[in-house]
Amino acid sequence: MTLLRTTLLATAATALFIGAMAATPTGAQMMNDKPVTVGGAPMYGTKNIIQNAVNSKDHTTLVAAVKAAGLVDTLQGPGPFTVFAPTNKAFEKLPKGTVETLLKPENKEKLSAILTYHVVAGRLSAKDLMEAAKKDGGQHKLKTVEGEELTISAKDNTITVWDSKGNQSTITIQNVFQSNGVIHVVDTVLLPS
Repeated sequence: MTLLRTTLLATAATALFIGAMAATPTGAQMMNDKPVTVGGAPMYGTKNIIQNAVNSKDHTTLVAAVKAAGLVDTLQGPGPFTVFAPTNKAFEKLPKGTVETLLKPENKEKLSAILTYHVVAGRLSAKDLMEAAKKDGGQHKLKTVEGEELTISAKDNTITVWDSKGNQSTITIQNVFQSNGVIHVVDTVLLPS
């Protein structure tokens, strides 16, 4: 039921961005000539989000959470998706025992909500995020696949993401382009209300 709900939300959100995406470059046009290294592994623009993420030693907790939430098929799908990907250290900032509790089968729906709160429909580069924030007077709201909003701000080349609770996360690695979207590595787990 949760996977179906998540897939339906992702499909609906993607439909909203189709018009916007038509005006942006394709994934092939946006991919770097050289792969970006994340967690000691090259991230290839020809691979999807899951195919790349499983190789990052800095994202083992995120990958385990995606598997536990049943979101692997969704994030291997065509997308495109923009994923704000918390590192293992970001998960370690949560209160002790939180990750272990979320990974239990009985908490699958809550885990899915947290993970889909890190996903936005469309392929939004760092430049896209910065321009949107600038256009909106310094902050821009993004609707997540989970349904709530994130707030983006940009100063110089630093992009900050705020969750609905006011927690702040910084994008530490920008523009990790994938065949079905883009990953921006973040240093704090974002939490919906």
